[in-house]
Amino acid sequence: MAEPPSSPGGPDLTEGIPLSDIGEGDMVVGHVGSEPALLVHQGSELFAIGAMCTHYGAPLADGLLVGDTIRCPWHHACFSLRTGQALRPPALNDLKCWRVEKRGGRAIVTEVMQAPRSPELIEVGLPASVVIIGGGGAGNAAAMTLRREGYVGPVIMLTADRSSPYDRPSLSKDYLAGTAKAAWLPLESTKFYAQHHIDVRCDHRVVKFDPAQRVVTLSDGSQVPYGALLLAPGVKPNRLMVPGAALPHVHVLRTLADCDALIARCGEARRCVIVGAGFIGLEVAASLRTRGLEVHIVAPDARPMEHILGAALGDMVRALHESHGVVFHLGTTVAGIATDRITLSTGAELAADLVVVGIGVHPDVTLAQEARVALDRGVVVDELLRTTATDVYAAGDIARWPDRRTGDHIRVEHWVVAERQGIVAAKNMLGQGERFAAVPFFWSRQYDTGINYVGHAERWDRADVDGDPAAHDCMVTYWREGKRLAVATVGRDMDSLRAEVAFEQETSA
Repeated sequence: MAEPPSSPGGPDLTEGIPLSDIGEGDMVVGHVGSEPALLVHQGSELFAIGAMCTHYGAPLADGLLVGDTIRCPWHHACFSLRTGQALRPPALNDLKCWRVEKRGGRAIVTEVMQAPRSPELIEVGLPASVVIIGGGGAGNAAAMTLRREGYVGPVIMLTADRSSPYDRPSLSKDYLAGTAKAAWLPLESTKFYAQHHIDVRCDHRVVKFDPAQRVVTLSDGSQVPYGALLLAPGVKPNRLMVPGAALPHVHVLRTLADCDALIARCGEARRCVIVGAGFIGLEVAASLRTRGLEVHIVAPDARPMEHILGAALGDMVRALHESHGVVFHLGTTVAGIATDRITLSTGAELAADLVVVGIGVHPDVTLAQEARVALDRGVVVDELLRTTATDVYAAGDIARWPDRRTGDHIRVEHWVVAERQGIVAAKNMLGQGERFAAVPFFWSRQYDTGINYVGHAERWDRADVDGDPAAHDCMVTYWREGKRLAVATVGRDMDSLRAEVAFEQETSA
């Protein structure tokens, strides 16, 4: 998360720069008034857009030009150079866009361009209403897309969360560490949802839906009819099943309420044991060390994240955390928890006045199961994200879809994938027939080190390492039977973007 600079640098683009100073494929950072702006020469045309990604404020000058788009170097958002429109999450808001003129051998930025208007949809065949179950990344992106695409019917979002949609990835990172403001978390304001007639109903738990009657039933017995339904309830954290696991100082981290409770406990805690060495456990460890807590990590693995990132990056992650004072207890599990300590399966004891459990999650498929929607370690969807129930779609952590590039049916529990699926599901509710073909992407940030991962490799038979993981400068490529499946990078944002583009070309071939 970042705030824009108070005084943008570079040339005043309204006064122009010599055309000779910006060759084909070049980008010049400057400003228009007090706003940072980026002048781009791409494909014999000149474009001027906002210089910072609307997601976390990354400098787009460090990104990748692809056709008439630009991609963010940090988290792979994509924007149109022509309109500034946010084409792909995690950015949801558009960039400002200005006209550019060539005068007297100079490129001069002029007036602001108006944002593209929503198309006018033909109402025939559109759903009478859309109900979205879930207020996470997929549900929020779907609701925003319905309005952006011109749908004017009722859009109702039902979420069991007490908060309206928020930036969930920040919970284990900046927000937990205390370096992100609470005001940064909401994806949009209450005013935004009201202005766009998106009916967000928080603290509303759905208990069932009936595909035959096209109705959703809530825990209070009330019912909500739908014309089209999006299932996007996400996942539930796995619980530790040992004596003492229900004690009040034992926490999981999934929701904003979970995070706020954990932050409150940090005020009186000194020693934390984290159970699990996955992304959540490691990010929580980094955040709590930032707060000054003593942190121990317990996991049965030989290396943290080895099953996802491989041995080289697993060793890098361990060394990174140990350099910040984290103590690992690997190859062991928790046997029991007391008020001031935990007992390991080896019989050893660790002092702990705070325990955080991060041992994975499972898709929340209860509603789909009771409605007899097809399941396979998640909710089965086709390329258009349709379930086996008529006019019922699924997106996000619960959806298992056919991935053309790998030939597998896959389910991915990551924020960017969920948001991109929400967009596609919404478009297909409106009859656009767009198949979901986005290449999966996720990121993790621990201390000042970021890991980007593009593609999908549930298993691999070869991992090639280019660079030096210990120096936090490397690219790891994961192969299976001679096919490149995924790429993880540390300190190489451009390599990550190029890998994504290459994977997309394979998918569209």
